[in-house]
This record gives sequence, C-alpha cells and structure tokens, in this order.
Amino acid sequence: MTVKEIFETMEYGPAPEDDGPAQAWLDRHGRRFGVFIGGTFQAPGKTFATRNPARGTELAQVTQGTEADIEAAVTAARRAQPAWARLGGQGWARVLYAIARLLQKHSRLFAVLETLDNGKPIRESRDIDIPLAQRHFYYHAGMAALMEDELPDRVPVGVCGQIVPWNFPLLMLAWKIAPALAMGNTVVLKPAEWTPLTALLFAEICGEAGVPPGVVNIVTGDGATGAALVSHPGVDKIAFTGSTDVGREIRRATAGTGKALTLELGGKSPYVVFEDADLDSAVEGLVDAIWFNQGQVCCAGSRLLVQEGIAEAFYAKLRARMATLRIGDPLDKCIDVGAMVDPAHCAKVAEMVAGSNGEVHQPGTVPAEGAFYPPTLITGLEPADPLMRDEIFGPVLVATTFRTPAEAVEVANATRYGLAATLWSENINRALDIAPKLAAGVVWVNATNLFDAAAGFGGVRESGFGREGGWEGLRAYTKQAAPPKALVPVAAIPAPAAPKPGGLDRTAKMYIGGKQARPDSGYSRPVWSPKGVLLGHAPEGSRKDIRNAVEAATGAASWGRTTGHLRAQILYYVAENLSARTEEFATRIAEMTGSRVPRAEAEVSAAIDRLFTYAAWADKYDGAVKPVPIRGVALAMPEPVGVIGAFAPDDAPLLGAVSILGAALAMGNRLVLVPSEPFPLAATDLYQVLDTSDVPAGVVNIVTGAHEALAKPLASHLGVDAVWSFSGADISTTIEAEAAGNLKRTWVNHGRARDWMQVDARSFLAQATETKTIWVPYGA
Repeated sequence: MTVKEIFETMEYGPAPEDDGPAQAWLDRHGRRFGVFIGGTFQAPGKTFATRNPARGTELAQVTQGTEADIEAAVTAARRAQPAWARLGGQGWARVLYAIARLLQKHSRLFAVLETLDNGKPIRESRDIDIPLAQRHFYYHAGMAALMEDELPDRVPVGVCGQIVPWNFPLLMLAWKIAPALAMGNTVVLKPAEWTPLTALLFAEICGEAGVPPGVVNIVTGDGATGAALVSHPGVDKIAFTGSTDVGREIRRATAGTGKALTLELGGKSPYVVFEDADLDSAVEGLVDAIWFNQGQVCCAGSRLLVQEGIAEAFYAKLRARMATLRIGDPLDKCIDVGAMVDPAHCAKVAEMVAGSNGEVHQPGTVPAEGAFYPPTLITGLEPADPLMRDEIFGPVLVATTFRTPAEAVEVANATRYGLAATLWSENINRALDIAPKLAAGVVWVNATNLFDAAAGFGGVRESGFGREGGWEGLRAYTKQAAPPKALVPVAAIPAPAAPKPGGLDRTAKMYIGGKQARPDSGYSRPVWSPKGVLLGHAPEGSRKDIRNAVEAATGAASWGRTTGHLRAQILYYVAENLSARTEEFATRIAEMTGSRVPRAEAEVSAAIDRLFTYAAWADKYDGAVKPVPIRGVALAMPEPVGVIGAFAPDDAPLLGAVSILGAALAMGNRLVLVPSEPFPLAATDLYQVLDTSDVPAGVVNIVTGAHEALAKPLASHLGVDAVWSFSGADISTTIEAEAAGNLKRTWVNHGRARDWMQVDARSFLAQATETKTIWVPYGA
C-alpha cells in the first residue's frame, strides 16, 4: 500500500509489538513453573499447559497445585503474618510503594505477557490493565500509612485466601493483594487456570520489592486448588472474583466457619440510551462497554436499552461503527478486538448466540487460527428472552427498547444481577434522577468502564457483596481489635411445678403490615417469670408468617425513598413514646428476666438513647466525593440494603431489638424482626409504641418464635436482601448456607457475644447500607 493509498483509505497498517522480552522471560524459567511459597518458587509438580489463545501455541507448563501445596502456602502465610503485622503501617507502605515502582519499571513486560496469556489487545493491557494495577499499589501504600490513625480500632484479619479470574489477571491480583497487604495481612492467591503467567511474574518481583517470605504466596491450579484454599481451616478471609455459580458454592462452603467473605461476581449490566443522548458519543461508549476485552468483563454493558423513538437511528450508527472494528492478532497495536481466552469459552459463546430468537448482526471476518469471535449485535429481543437475562461473557450485545424513563428503570432492573449500569442523557436532571433508581453497585453517566483505586467497585443482588477499592474495600481486610467473648446462651424460664396466674391475659400477637396478626400455625408458647408467674403467651411463628412479613416489607419500599430528616423525626417520635412508658417496659423486662428493676430501667433508658443516636445519624450518614483522576466526580452514595431479616439477642430483649430497628430504619430499610426467643414480650409490647409513632405499615414486622425454626425460611427467602443474627441459638451456619440462594448479605455472631450497652453505631450503619458509586464526568 502506497502513502497516497493510506491517506485515501485511512486504513491502519500493522504495528506489531515485540514479544521477545516476554518469551525470553519464559525461556529463563525453562517454561516450567512451580508454585511460589515462602518467598521461593518450588520445584514444578504435575503440570498443565497455558496457551496463547490467539495462536493456540503453548507458552509454558504450570504446576497443578495440590492440597499439600495449599497447606504449605497457608502455613507459610500464617508463620509470616505476626512479624508482618508488627512492621506497622509505615513499613507496609514502603513495601507497597516498592511493588508499584517495580510494576512501572517492568510495565511493558507485564503488558506483553498478559496479552500473550489472555488474548486481549496489547493496547488494553498496556494502557489500562497495567497502569490500574500500579495505581492500586500506590493508592494502598498511602492507605497503609494512614491505617493506624484512621482505623485505630481495627487490626489485620490474618491470612487471606484470594481467587482471581482470567479476564483481568494482573489487575484483579492488584485489587486483592494491595488492600490485604496494606492492612497487615498475608495472602495465598490462586490465579485463574487459563491465565497464571503475570501472577508468577508478580511473585518474582515481590522478592525485589522486599516482601518478606510468606507474606505473598501464589499457588496455581484449577478449581480443585481453589476449593482446597476455600476450605482450609487456617484461612481467615476469602476474597473471590468470578462466576455467580462458583460464588454461591463458596458461600455454602464457608458457612459457619467464621471466615470473612467478599464476592465480586457476574453481571448483565444495562446500557441505557435516552432520546436526548449524544448518540455518537453513546456509540463510542458502547464500543468500550461491550467489546473491551472481547466482552469478557463482569460489568460489560451487554444489555442495550434504547428509547424507542431513536432506536433505528442508533442501531444504524452502531452497525456502521461495528464495521470499522479491527479484529486480529492482539499483539498488533492497531487491533480493537483480540482473541477470547480459550477455544472452549469461544465455543460456549457461539452456542448461546446460535440459540438466539433475535436478528443477529456480525460484520467482518475473524482469523481462521485462534479463539476469535466476531463482535455481535442481536436486536428484536424481549426483556424476558434468555439472552437478555443470562450472562454471555463474550463480545455479544443484546438489545431491546423502552418508551419512558420509568419503563427504562423497570427493564434495567429486571435481572438477578446488580453489578453496574450505564446511562446516556444530555439532561443532567434526568441522569441524576435515574442513576439512584438503578439496582447496581456502580453507575456510569455518559461514560463507561471507569475504574480507580479510590472508588469502591462491587455489586448487589447475585453480583455479590463487598466492595474493592476506597475506604469501603479496605475495612473488609480488618477486624475489631478486641476479640468478642463467647456467647452464653440464655434459656427460657421453664414451666413451674406450681404455676401462678398472671392476672388478666394480655394476648401478644405478631405484627405484620402494621397490624396485629395471629400465627398461621395456631400455636403459642407460654412465657414464665422466674417466680412462676404466667406473663403471657408468645405466638409460634412459621414459614408462612415469614412469607407474610416479607411481603409486607416489600410493599413498604417507599420508606427507602423518604428523606433522612423524615426518618429521624419518626425515630425521635418512637423514642418519645417509649420514654412515656419507661416504667411499664422496665417492669416487663424485670418480670421476664428476673433482673432488678434498676437494671431493667437502665436497659430501657439505653434503648431510648439508642433511638436518639440513630435518629441523629439518619440525616448525617453521608457519602463522599472520591478523588478519582478524571475531569469529573465519583460519588460514593450510601443506599438502603432493602429488606433486612434480623434475629434479636436473647440477653437484651428490648435494647437489642431497638438497636437493630433503629439502625435499619434510619438508613431507609424495612425490617422483619424475630425477637428474643426466651423473652419475646418486650418486642410484642413495642409494636404498640410503633403504632402510635407514625411508623408506616410494613416498615417494621415482628414475628415471634423459635430462632432455629425461623432461620431457614427467613435466610432462604428471595425477597430478603440481608440477614442479621445476634441470636443465642446456633443458627449462623444455617443463615450463611441458606443465604447462598440469592447471595444476600449476612451479619451473624458465630456464637460470640456483644455488649449491647456499647453503641457501635458505625458497624450497624455500614451493615444497613450499600455503597453505590456514581461516576459523572464533566466538561465540554
């Protein structure tokens, strides 16, 4: 092609990246790698091949990690952790800074090796993945230096098991290892089976950076290796990024172990284009949203929703842009779309597209050799079509239309996922109205796929729980400095040999949807005083009562849209009405528990104070504007979790219930509360206070009964978004296992006690909120 022809066509010529240094690094290791444990590479064991997906050629043989390797790695991490923790924030900061500098010095080697192993275009590895990985280590070096001042009551969680996916091998490693080390933890990381090479190169530079032996351990292998890491009793925390199905299995596997857990899982993110959007910009954004990394991105904008009036015009622009996408050797710097990670995954995507009911558009051709799949647009689908619901994880965009903004929100939220969302509109009022309504952990306005270490990233619903990045992600790698004491169960007062009548019967009922309700079972349990006096009967709740309570809470969703000021006023009103009945509630507590009246009065007084505390927080638990390196803002906004199911403690029947209620309501949640099992009458008396305090129907629902019997139906209910348990019953394992169904958040005590006279509002408020990050670029 002549220079004249180049200027006439403006076609790109080849610009191949030299992979010689990366190949030389592989040769230097004999193209055989053992696991990295205790600061050294071990001799290779049984190995498997890792291949270049663009060419199908073998790159290296990598060790298949065994249970013995995991045991050795966890032992090394456990042995190294105390000394690493004693090094302190400034010491951790220096090491993290050294890692960041080495990532910069070897940036081209990392980028080329990533592209060889993963198949993504070298421009993406070079300009996005590697710089972001560096940014995470720089950012968390600063966090390490600040920890002792900013988190004085927190300490390292211990040994962290981390499992990362194949789509962003080094970047996901940085997301996991940087915050863990910054908080004084040690790690055992398992890279993805298909893409282990940059993790092994990272292990090599750890020695140059001065990382002490055992602080970072890398064990390669397949799913069995990951399962061994998850199940190892010496691991204190699991952090996993990957598929929703595997995340669900990890949730079940860790149930009842006491291991901290964060999950960043799959998505089916909506890309919403309104009729007033800049269509050309929206098309360019869509190229980045779905064809970046061949669509193998958990937050890919794979579900296009276009306002009906502009749909055909937008599709025409999009098809024209698709025709210019360049597909080929990912080491060519002019390529837009590289190879998919593996031929097996490529075949899976092709099979899903072949079953489509829509109109399939696939311009251009793909190379005959390698795991390539063309950029694909499928239009004419209904929102209920399987391809609109299921994650494809490839370069496939599915599309439908909407008419009104309200319908856009409804269609966008019609998914079991909730990782990310994108919306395009030149009307900033519309954009900021729609963004909070989208069920997603991250929302991009007139942009897409913006990431930074300072801004939390993570999902809701079946996209997982927890955040990575920012202060939100950092706390997950810490725990309370003072370990909680073992919980001493409180038994119900048994029936006396010679019962004494308690006077005129006051029939306690459940409280559902703002009304007193009899139990569906038709059974009630007597509540006795230590002196043998019958104080009343508490209904025995059942699965149907839980169902009714959740339905009532779901119907009260408007509570989450009220202002913090209004919620504060109602909580103050509850406190006022409870104060007027202090003597009555103190007497009830003293009669049930056998405690002295002054102690019971102190509990009532503390409950009133607790309501005032959460009323105060209702309009003050604010978000933050994150210092991200763009012309724009990233808003970290706390949102209600939704419907919270909670088991109150046995030893503080009123204060425990009020602490749960106050935190949940202050943040805009609705509550299904199971009161103290041995002393439930304090909570059944409380609904009389709620009735006179303007609490809307369905916001608080009270179901009495045996905690063990109610744990499974409440934790497994798909309409519940989070479950808390401070119960004296052994139900933590049940709750965590059953929560795996829709991957709801859990906060359970694992048989550990809590001092209810201590407020600890920050912990409760954090559990009562999700952090949504909304990115809003600005400027002409």
